[in-house]
Amino acid sequence: MNTLEPTASPSLRRRLLGLVLAAIGAVTLLQATTTYRTALLEADKMFDYHLQEVARSVHGGVPFVPGNDDSEYSVQVWGPDGTTIYRSNGVRLPAQAVLGFSDTKVNGIRLRIYSLQTPEHTIQIAQDLDAREARARALAANAVLPALVLAPLLMLAVGWVISASLAPLTRMRRQVAARESTDLSPLAAEGVPQEVQPLVRELNALFGRVRETMEAQQHFVADAAHELRSPLTALKLQVQAAERARDEETRRAATAALAGGIERAIALVEQLLVLAREEGAMAALPAEDVDLEALARESVSELLPKAQARQQDLGLADSEPLSVRAVPDALRLLLRNLVDNAIKYTPAGGRIDIAMGRAEGAAWLAVEDSGPGIPEAERQRVFDRFYRVPGSEAPGSGLGLAIVKAIAERMGAQLSLGPSALGGLRAEIRFPAGA
Repeated sequence: MNTLEPTASPSLRRRLLGLVLAAIGAVTLLQATTTYRTALLEADKMFDYHLQEVARSVHGGVPFVPGNDDSEYSVQVWGPDGTTIYRSNGVRLPAQAVLGFSDTKVNGIRLRIYSLQTPEHTIQIAQDLDAREARARALAANAVLPALVLAPLLMLAVGWVISASLAPLTRMRRQVAARESTDLSPLAAEGVPQEVQPLVRELNALFGRVRETMEAQQHFVADAAHELRSPLTALKLQVQAAERARDEETRRAATAALAGGIERAIALVEQLLVLAREEGAMAALPAEDVDLEALARESVSELLPKAQARQQDLGLADSEPLSVRAVPDALRLLLRNLVDNAIKYTPAGGRIDIAMGRAEGAAWLAVEDSGPGIPEAERQRVFDRFYRVPGSEAPGSGLGLAIVKAIAERMGAQLSLGPSALGGLRAEIRFPAGA
């Protein structure tokens, strides 16, 4: 079976070094080429000027001592009648002079000639082009040499600067690599480049969210274990009571109590699973336009048999049609828990209404009942997991309102409890403006 191997991620340091060093190399090459060509041109101009100066010195009567036969210069002077007045030991120059500069070849030797004509003389100064070009190349090479020497030094300096600039990232990588899996403390941002600080802040924020999630899970597991201990202990005692029963009637009563305990344990586990799911995957579900009236009618149809069994009046209050942007399953679970909670705590013959509307641009959904209500001092505590109002006789695990609060927070809605016009409790969900 083929497996996908992770591709090697590019190194920022190598990429920066490669790009910068390539740029330095290209600029150095361009500079060296330009400098070399410019130096050749300048050397050529300098040598031409030197030829002119030599010709002028000969014309001015400055003594000219020719070199030996290997000299790169050759001098020849004619009189007005064309007779040779002077000729150096160098190459014999052409008898017919071309005034100014000219290039020629004599006996296989390339020459650069400058001819100057005066009323008294015709002067020719020639220079060996091969020797001239060799000297020009040497001068050009000397001009290029500093750039070629400095380029590697510049590359080393740039490499050191890049490595020093990325050192904080290397330290941060080592700091994260050395951490324990449970260490979610914030990363230190001191010395981190300004461009990387937003990433550090986002990582620290992520660590904070993960830490809160882990703490919530730890509390959840601890609370769940604590709450499950009591019903499981009760089930064990009920099993023992059924085993010790001596007559059929006692055994049936023990079996019925055992079945009831199992049902309560199942309900508790289901609510625990719902709460865990709501705090996890359900938050990632896509939001849709939800018709609140249709959703309320669906909840009434689902829970009406339970309300009728307790002789309660469950229905919809007069409300305007309304829709909100929310996750349908989450909103359905929220409303079901509110209505189920109202049915559980409202006495027989009571009334439960579902209402909805819009106020100040925000939609709201409320469940009201005619039950005993919740004392004002207890209204915030009932949102805690497994908390039940002291003295409450209705069966329950204390998770219903905790689930409702978790769903409301995920949707960005506000959950509030207050007195109802029916005499009991009013639980209201106010959705964000524009939802």
